[in-house]
Amino acid sequence: MALPIQDLPAWARLNDVSFDNVEVTTTVDKGYGVVSQKDLAAPEGTVETPQLLAVPHDLILNSLAVEEHAKEDKEFKQLLEAVGHHPPRVNVLLFLLVQLARNSSHAHVGVSNPWTQYLQFLPKTVLLPTVWTEDERPLLKGTSLEVAVGAKLRALDNEFEMIREASSDIPCWNDLLWHSGAVSLKDWVHLDALYRSRCLELPKSGESMVPCIDMINHSSDPSAYYDQNSNYEAVLLLRPGVSMSKGQEVTISYGDTKSAAEMLFSYGFIDPESTSESLVLPLAPFPDDPLAKAKLVAFGKAPKVHVARESGSIRWDSNFAYLKCVNEEDGLDFRILQDNEGNQQLRVFWQDEDVTDQISEFQKLVAQTHPLPEVLRLRVAVSVQENLEIHLEQLKSELPRHDSSTVREECLKHGLLLRQIETSLLEDAIQALEQEKNSLLEAENVVAYLGSMETSNSDLVDEEASNEADDFS
Repeated sequence: MALPIQDLPAWARLNDVSFDNVEVTTTVDKGYGVVSQKDLAAPEGTVETPQLLAVPHDLILNSLAVEEHAKEDKEFKQLLEAVGHHPPRVNVLLFLLVQLARNSSHAHVGVSNPWTQYLQFLPKTVLLPTVWTEDERPLLKGTSLEVAVGAKLRALDNEFEMIREASSDIPCWNDLLWHSGAVSLKDWVHLDALYRSRCLELPKSGESMVPCIDMINHSSDPSAYYDQNSNYEAVLLLRPGVSMSKGQEVTISYGDTKSAAEMLFSYGFIDPESTSESLVLPLAPFPDDPLAKAKLVAFGKAPKVHVARESGSIRWDSNFAYLKCVNEEDGLDFRILQDNEGNQQLRVFWQDEDVTDQISEFQKLVAQTHPLPEVLRLRVAVSVQENLEIHLEQLKSELPRHDSSTVREECLKHGLLLRQIETSLLEDAIQALEQEKNSLLEAENVVAYLGSMETSNSDLVDEEASNEADDFS
């Protein structure tokens, strides 16, 4: 059940949230937002800027707050312990899932708290790609988000099933969550989208959801910023040098270092004025590499290549690309070693030195120690360029025809914008890699190496011809 935003001031007064000359209202094109109720100003250089909003510390929602709630709510503590230790985000989502179920079924399980009601003020529609429909998700084909969104949805599905399995044996939670049908995987995905799009990085409390402050929209030219005071309250303050007219929207910055894909993934929109020109793409080992599986296990995380434009120049890096392009003849070796307790572990050796603990800096390691660094760099550049060309081809492929009635305008707008941004960056990166390849091909060591390879191949052909001539069968 949703509550009208007009009821938020009453909830705020009940929970000691202080609004100072601002209010939450419906904006023209951004859903809810915060606007000024009078003319406001903060002179440049002022030490104490006007406070617009203050939220008590006990309303700030993070993993620590969830643990504190569990001390007061024995039934929720039982659920939290049954689910087990997980990242802080999962604990917060579990807490929100319980509040959602309480609102849906009106059951009296656990202890009610301010978030039980506040959750009903939050939007029912969130435009993050994880909640896009099956008609909208093809817009991501070929982009850096295609794999990321698929992986995220699989992870959310696994989390939800883990919670269902852990809580089904607890009668009160089985009745509230599962038997009543109060919550579903769709709810878990929605709550995750709310969490990622509304979380703030507070200076004292860390990653947290903060009621009311989470209603404030983004701008590349923000008029306010959030902080925490000496009482650990979350506060919204007017930026020094800012003047606002009555009715003007108050905005904050969601950051200016995220890529277009990161911004769309986390917030459901792209602001070209606030994004960095960068992307991250998956990188697979060579399909015929006999060491491919060992390389993936040793690397320990999803292999990726990072591409960015900085000060007009293209930069790329990928530790896995270097691991991908070296083999036994270069000095790479994998060994299964056993410790004193009998546990076996895969270890990585480079030129007879154990470098397992340096695998995250493999690019730097091999670049400094490989006997032919330019030749290795050429191999890696060719591999990365081929990978980028595959993604560019997918980006330029024709999208499936879509029905305007099934694809929301905002999803189409930002999906196409992401494709445009990443296409431009990939085209420039491929061109930069081509120039780097041509430069490397002129390097003395590379010329000598390729010449020796041609001589070896020529000798091999002559030997095969000689064997054919001496066939005494």
